Amino acid sequence: MADTVSFPIDTPAGERTVEVVYERLGAGEPLVLLHGIGHHLQVWDPVAGLLAAERDVIAVDLPGFGQSPALPDGIPYGLPGVVPVLGALFEALGIHQPHVAGNSLGGLVALQLGREKLVRSVTAISPAGFWSEAERRYAFGILWALRRGALTLPPGAVARLARTTAGRAAMLSTLYARPGRRTPDSVTAETRAMRESTGFDATLRVGRSVRFTDDIPDIPVTIAWGARDRLLLRRQGVRAKEVIPGARLVRLPGCGHVAMSDDPALTARVILDASR
Repeated sequence: MADTVSFPIDTPAGERTVEVVYERLGAGEPLVLLHGIGHHLQVWDPVAGLLAAERDVIAVDLPGFGQSPALPDGIPYGLPGVVPVLGALFEALGIHQPHVAGNSLGGLVALQLGREKLVRSVTAISPAGFWSEAERRYAFGILWALRRGALTLPPGAVARLARTTAGRAAMLSTLYARPGRRTPDSVTAETRAMRESTGFDATLRVGRSVRFTDDIPDIPVTIAWGARDRLLLRRQGVRAKEVIPGARLVRLPGCGHVAMSDDPALTARVILDASR
């Protein structure tokens, strides 16, 4: 069951209130889960129960995605705006330096949280920010196409496509190596989340100039990459290891960009190992 927390953020224009929707389950050391652009917290459903056996799991709808409202005026999208919001969220939820795992955009945010010493360990699954310019343009072209499809396809057509294996493959094969594992309801919900993402356009615009170039000393970092990732190609994991030489680089065989669905058991094991 989703909950909502509200908390204040100071900006140059004065105090603003941010609302974030999250789901929390399990017990143990806190583990925050961050999704990718256009996704929502439910993308973690395949692994949430596995993680909750050992962790206090908090899956978050990032501001402007899922059910979380857009960031208020005065708080920009991008790392300088989102990372302080998440730091304030941790405070509001009563968690100090949680473990964090993120996918894609969420992986990039997780790494920045690690760089700013706001978390105790980082697992980044196919994180953004380690691309060449050509690779960035390629990935952003796919994301814009997914966004256009979500905006233009009537809900009835989405539901019909989601009911067939071929339809799910046509809609999701750039994100999942095994799109047939997604249920029709989850595909419909993901498409709706993409369509209704108020933060999508601003986040992608900011992302044009994003590169992650800083080491993260003194915090355990695991970078995991799907061997069949068709959005952020796996060679970007090698670059990530060069930027963060102390990181553990893990290959996820048979997984695409959103590994949590393609192999939940492997993904959960990687996250739990990283947070031990």
